[in-house]
Amino acid sequence: MNLKRFAILLMASLAGSVCKAQTSPGEIKEDFHASSLNQPGRDYPQVNSQGYTRFRIMAPKADSIRVTLGLGGRGGTKLTKGADGYFSGTTEGPMDEGFHYYHLIVDGGVFNDPGTLNYYGSTRWESGIEIPAHDQDFYALKDVPHGNVQQILFPSKSTNTQRRAFVYTPPGYDKEKSKKYPVLYLQHGWGEDETAWSNQGHANLIMDNLIAEGKIKPFIIVMTYGMTNDIKMKPGGLRDFKIDAFETVLTDELVPYVDASFRTVADRAHRAMAGLSMGGMETHLITLAKPDEFAYYGLLSGGIYTPAELKDKPKAKLIFISCGSKENPAGVNNAAAALKEAGYNAVSFISENTAHEFLTWRRSLKELAPLLFKD
Repeated sequence: MNLKRFAILLMASLAGSVCKAQTSPGEIKEDFHASSLNQPGRDYPQVNSQGYTRFRIMAPKADSIRVTLGLGGRGGTKLTKGADGYFSGTTEGPMDEGFHYYHLIVDGGVFNDPGTLNYYGSTRWESGIEIPAHDQDFYALKDVPHGNVQQILFPSKSTNTQRRAFVYTPPGYDKEKSKKYPVLYLQHGWGEDETAWSNQGHANLIMDNLIAEGKIKPFIIVMTYGMTNDIKMKPGGLRDFKIDAFETVLTDELVPYVDASFRTVADRAHRAMAGLSMGGMETHLITLAKPDEFAYYGLLSGGIYTPAELKDKPKAKLIFISCGSKENPAGVNNAAAALKEAGYNAVSFISENTAHEFLTWRRSLKELAPLLFKD
């Protein structure tokens, strides 16, 4: 996909799908409870069984507070100041299920909600809220054997820096000293970093649960920062993003480091790359440029492949393409159908009732993981 066109489509998708109210307001059930992502001891924000969100902020000297959630893109949720100095308000309608970033606009300034934990997204540490999903069991913390997510620092001669990645190793990795594992290189989206897939995406819990259920072959996941400079901090910077520098970091520096530091099966047939949104764009470009590196491809709300661009390259064992039903499901399904007709093992997945958001990508990982490294 043309990079500039991808960037424009991505920005449009983000602008149109972020945390919008989905239905006309009706009777609101008063079964609100504290969000699971609140800081310890904080009662607000709260969510109810319908997906409405309620806020309460102490700011006695402020004149106005708006929350960047709700109202279907029409300015967020405006809070009302009470005589006690608290600003309070409820979203106009129920929110999409899953995780959402947000912040407060206090008298024109940007601040985080003091009641919530913070997550790196939108190029800053943002407040986060979780709207309970009807299928949340697959990424829930359960009493099953758990893998380990560890930070690694690896040298990058191309950028003259020490770079960071997080590595998930499955349950039993430290006990079975002779066993080697395939590897999935999993990339975050625009405005996020290498913490996203563990913190917002619960990738480790998804893997733990799938392994406990016997649905997947255990493998390692490597998650690293997908930029080599500060271009993402600039308005419209994604349009100027070039893959070359990150491609070097990933394929010439990180992959060899991981193979040398972990018990991997260090060949193309046991290596996959996937990513959400911008990370899908990176996956698309790198797998086309370095087809000898990866045998499994995954684009999660991150564009498509065409038979023409894959022609005369080593054939992928799997091409997985997904998105939310509120994104471009027809485009994803049509792309997979065209790839199948051309003889590729292509799979499409559409996440129902979600947009460009983490529940789409959590579900996508759940569907992708069992398809990897099957032979």
